[in-house]
Amino acid sequence: MKGAHLGELEELVLLTVGSLIDQAYAVVIMEEISSNTNRKMDVTAIHSVLRRLEKKGYVKSEMGGASNERGGRRKRFFSLTKAGRSVLDQSMELRYSLYQKLPKLSFVSPIHSIIQL
Repeated sequence: MKGAHLGELEELVLLTVGSLIDQAYAVVIMEEISSNTNRKMDVTAIHSVLRRLEKKGYVKSEMGGASNERGGRRKRFFSLTKAGRSVLDQSMELRYSLYQKLPKLSFVSPIHSIIQL
């Protein structure tokens, strides 16, 4: 998938959609990301990312049934596509590959070494 790059928020949204399976809609995605990253999220940003991911073919959506709790409005549910899973796999492989190249260094400060003597 040449040229398939994900931004950090796109990757987080895509991972969350995949992990929520059949319960992925904007508010739940936002809450899940917020609770796992301790970052305040905005539902409009989530909607924007979801539209972008859908346009790229990484997620697909369908409307759920209307509910009384939402005043008769329907929820749009998202699911991961084969292309979405593939781009996530590539992203994770790249991250892991780069991580494995980190040298095994000790980050003990000189002051810490003196104190131990």
